[in-house]
Amino acid sequence: MESSHRIVQSSAQALPHLLPESLRAQLALPVLVLSQFLALTLWFSGSAVLPALTRDWGLTQSDGGLLLSAVNAGFILGTLVLSLFNLADKFSPSRVFLISALIGAGANWLFAEAATGLADGLAYRFVTGAALAGLYPVGMKLVVTWFPHRAGSALGWLVGALTLGSASPYLFRSLGAELPWHVVMAATSSLAAIAGLLVVALGDGPHSVPARKVDLRMIYRIFTIPGYRGAALGYFGHMWELYALWVLSPLLVQAALTPLGLASPQWIALGAFAVIGLGALGCIGGGIVSRRVGSLKVAAVSLGISGALCIVSPLLLGFSPWLYLGALAVWGIFVVADSPQFSALSARTAPPEYVATALTVQNGIGFALTIASIELTTRAFTWLGPEVSWLLAPGPVLGLWLLLHRKNRGPA
Repeated sequence: MESSHRIVQSSAQALPHLLPESLRAQLALPVLVLSQFLALTLWFSGSAVLPALTRDWGLTQSDGGLLLSAVNAGFILGTLVLSLFNLADKFSPSRVFLISALIGAGANWLFAEAATGLADGLAYRFVTGAALAGLYPVGMKLVVTWFPHRAGSALGWLVGALTLGSASPYLFRSLGAELPWHVVMAATSSLAAIAGLLVVALGDGPHSVPARKVDLRMIYRIFTIPGYRGAALGYFGHMWELYALWVLSPLLVQAALTPLGLASPQWIALGAFAVIGLGALGCIGGGIVSRRVGSLKVAAVSLGISGALCIVSPLLLGFSPWLYLGALAVWGIFVVADSPQFSALSARTAPPEYVATALTVQNGIGFALTIASIELTTRAFTWLGPEVSWLLAPGPVLGLWLLLHRKNRGPA
C-alpha cells in the first residue's frame, strides 16, 4: 500500500499545475464537465451542419451518412491504438487530452477551410474521430483520478453534458437557426482547443496511477476480471440500443405527431431534442442515486426499463399518440442513465494503472456495435415503422443478463 501511495503522490507532484492545489480540487468537476462538452463539439458539429453541407456540396443522404460514419470509424481506430499501447495510462491523461484536442481541432479546422468535397471531407472527419478517442474515454479517466470514491455521480455529470450536446443540433433546427457551416466548424475547433488548455491547466487528479510499462496483452487481461467483464458486456448491450434510438428519434417522434397534425419539421426537431436531451437528467439523477444504492443497481434498473420500453412503446402508439410520446420521453431518460454507471463499474474493477485502457477498449467496442444497430434499424424502419424498436430489445435484455450473471459479478 505504501509503494502504491508513493506512486500516486510522485505522479501528481511530477506534473506542473497552473492553479493552486485547493482551487484545483474545487474546480475539478466543473472544469472537466465544461471541457468535455467543449471538446466534444467536434463530434456534435457534424450533425449540426449536415443540412447546410448537404446543400452546398450537393450530397446525397448516403453521402451525409458517410461523413457521420467517418467520425465513428476514426473513433474506433483511435480507441484501438490508445488501448493497445496503453497510451492514456503510460502518459499523463491531461496531456493526452490536450494533444488529442489540438489534433481534433486542427483536423476540424482543415475540414472548414480546406475541404472541397466528400473525398477530402471524409479524411478530415476520420482524423477528427480518431482524436476524439483521446477525449471522451480519457476525460472519464480524469474524472476517476479526481473522484474515485464517487465516480458514478461525477461521471453522471460528464455523460450528461455529452447527452445534452448530442441533442443540441435538433434544438438549433427547431429554432430555425442555421449559421454558415464553415463558421460553425471553425468555432468548434476553437472550443476544442480551449478545452484542452483548461484540462492541462487543471492537471491530473491526486489519485492518478501511471502504468509502469506498456502491456500489449492488457486488452485481453482486463476481460478476465469478472467485475469488469460484467460491466463491459452490459455496456455493449446498452450501446446496441442507445445510439440507434437517438438516430431513430426524429422518425419515432414524427410517427406520433402525424396523427395529431403536428408533424412540422420544427416540432419533429423539438421532439427529438426532448427525447435525447432528457437523458442528461437521467445521467445526473442516476449518478446521485448511485451514491446511495451503488452503480450496479442503477445500471441494472435503467437497462431493464429501457429494454421494456423497446418492446412496449410501439404498442402504446395504437392507444394514444400522446401516451407514445410520454413513453419516448421516459425511454430517453433511462436509455442513457446507465452509461456513466457502466464506466464507473469498469473503472472500479480494472487495474488502477490501466483504467484508461479499460475505458477506451470498452468505448471502442461499444461504438463499433452502434454502427451495426444503426444500419439495421434505419433500413428496417421503412417496412417496420415504430415497431423497429423491437430490434433494439436484444441489446438491453442480453446486456442485463450478462451484467447480473454470477460469473460476471463485481462490486456495486
